[in-house]
Amino acid sequence: MDIRSTLKELCAAFNTHDLDRIMAFFSDDCVLEMPRGSKPWGTRFEGKENVREALAARFEGLPDVHYGNDEHFVDSATDTGISKWTLTGTTRDGIRTEVRGCDFYTFRNGKVIRKDSYWKIVE
Repeated sequence: MDIRSTLKELCAAFNTHDLDRIMAFFSDDCVLEMPRGSKPWGTRFEGKENVREALAARFEGLPDVHYGNDEHFVDSATDTGISKWTLTGTTRDGIRTEVRGCDFYTFRNGKVIRKDSYWKIVE
């Protein structure tokens, strides 16, 4: 598996907002951890259906969300990769967002088993 190519394809899938294409990269037992939440890990979604619903909510809340200036890094020894990006988008309320962030991905048998997202706090 070429993790770097997979990370680039994932970023492209996120930018088309194609949930079927995105979820094809994820295992059935995947985990998504989003930055915001009441726990130290933010908010955790477990299982492919729950992850899909969380990502759908992201696209609903930021309908024009885009991940640009992307860079991808790989540690093949541990089947992990990191994607850095600049997220831009506008909320349904018309609030423009621009923030740097990254996703830590863990793979098993060519599928994402964990996506852990972080981003800067803009004040």
